[in-house]
Amino acid sequence: MKLAGHTMGTPEYSVPEALDFFARLGLEGAEVIWQENYRCGIDPAASEATLRDLRRHASQAGISIVAITPYEARFNDLDPAVWRASIDAYTRALHGAAVLGARWVRLYGGRFLPGDGKWDERWARLVDSLCELGARAQRLGVVICVENHFNTMADTAARTAALVRAVDHPHVRVLYDQANLGFIGAEAWEDALERLAGLIAYVHVKDFVFTDTSRPFTARDVSHVEQEARIVRSCVVGDGIVPWPAILAGLRRMGYDGVLSLEYERRWHPDDLPPATEGMMRSTQRLRQWLNR
Repeated sequence: MKLAGHTMGTPEYSVPEALDFFARLGLEGAEVIWQENYRCGIDPAASEATLRDLRRHASQAGISIVAITPYEARFNDLDPAVWRASIDAYTRALHGAAVLGARWVRLYGGRFLPGDGKWDERWARLVDSLCELGARAQRLGVVICVENHFNTMADTAARTAALVRAVDHPHVRVLYDQANLGFIGAEAWEDALERLAGLIAYVHVKDFVFTDTSRPFTARDVSHVEQEARIVRSCVVGDGIVPWPAILAGLRRMGYDGVLSLEYERRWHPDDLPPATEGMMRSTQRLRQWLNR
């Protein structure tokens, strides 16, 4: 398996600075946020020349941009204008990934908050969206990775697997994130890997501990949990409750040999985590030790 850094962990850096840092850690790849108004992200309006410059910088640093992370989520919206805007925005990300040489592009499985309603209609719209986007991804030589993520229609392993199987396209696969399952009370890792067998193309690695077990998980958005609603604290990998040595062994048994992307959530929770020079370094060291066993 290959280790990659995620620019969520380096909000204090520019993208070129983060690429240099990941290279110094000895990481083999970088996952870069694709969003405006974030210092360590790529603006979706960036020119092709700018993207090629970033690809060249990564190559010169001895690292590759393996994935990008857009934040579009409206693929299941029932308003035709909103839906089309989401397809167009994500298509731009697919083209950007191809220029950057990134193989994988993260995707939120629609947006679905408690009380939204019309599940079946939104599900059908989401499947249609992914069929259309999957064909575009195939033409560009990139792979869409549906992340199991709260407040989407792919919040659990079971729903993520059902969605990807309904789309049934080789360029639409799964981004597995056990921490996301853990803090919403979804499947344990053994069950998750069984349900996602044969579908996983990419893996996020992060860790957490519960700080309040008296309240259920809630959030008002898709991208992150508001501070006042949080019931967990982010940790350096190995300091929390996610059993990564066992999960890595399980992934290896099922034949996974892809990227482990260190999604160090300092962007959203800087008070939880030390700077990347400390926390990402310790996380990387532990991952290497577990992989070498």
